Amino acid sequence: MYPSPIEGYVAPTTVDEAVAAFARWGEETHYIAGGQSLMQAIKSRMVRPKCLVDLQKIDVIQGIHQEPASIRIGAMTRYCDIADSELLEGPFAALVDGAGHVGDRQVRHRGTIGGSLCWNYISACMPAVNLAIGSQLTLASLSGQTRAIDIEDFLGAPLETSRQEGELLLSVELPQIVGRAGSAYRKWSLMTDGLPVIGVGAFLQLDDVGSCSSARISVTGLESGPIRVLTAERALIGVSHSNTKGIEEALNDSSTSLDTHSDEEADAEYRRVLFRHLGRDVVTRAFMRALGNRE
Repeated sequence: MYPSPIEGYVAPTTVDEAVAAFARWGEETHYIAGGQSLMQAIKSRMVRPKCLVDLQKIDVIQGIHQEPASIRIGAMTRYCDIADSELLEGPFAALVDGAGHVGDRQVRHRGTIGGSLCWNYISACMPAVNLAIGSQLTLASLSGQTRAIDIEDFLGAPLETSRQEGELLLSVELPQIVGRAGSAYRKWSLMTDGLPVIGVGAFLQLDDVGSCSSARISVTGLESGPIRVLTAERALIGVSHSNTKGIEEALNDSSTSLDTHSDEEADAEYRRVLFRHLGRDVVTRAFMRALGNRE
């Protein structure tokens, strides 16, 4: 199917120009990042934009930058750049895990972290990864003001976020971590680098003796979209990396509370099995990364 007529196309070079173009063209305007999801929706006429505001020429929302108290990832940073980043080792390596297996090579070289978060597809990897590591997002409004919002408050139901009309996502902020911490992400899909049937992310902080002092566990592939698994997070507190039984019990017990569904890809119980299996793997990997092992 061909897209409906698009009246305008704007390629701004600054954030101010981008939000001004959105304000000028009105509510049927769409920002376009890598376009990997939006263009499919446009071609199928699920989305019928009056104008496209192309963000690719705005340098200030690209790249991965070490700030004094955080790591800042521009919203237009592509998956391939995240997958190759040494700044994201250790505490935020789950981003590398996720970005390295999104779609195929073409998608990874065009798709962006900001586009994925704003699209918030039901089984996308980036929303779940950012939910696990506790990212904070910065957005610019049509009035030129900016606001910061936690990832939990940004993500809504599938294909929904709390982004307001005309707001532009500028960056993903990763706070500086004090002490030892590690993260990991893994998914299972029907084909290599396909959308996950289930994907699980883990972020762990360790105390002085190497036991888990804080945990964030996320899962994607549910009808509700990505969620945190609070029962698993609580159960992991005090568990050490060598306590494989404790890790298994935390994931096994929390899997029963997941509201999984059945479809042609997997039934509800198999999704719980996947959560337990992948969860044990990413928690173990997060432990090892927190202890200094890069694998």
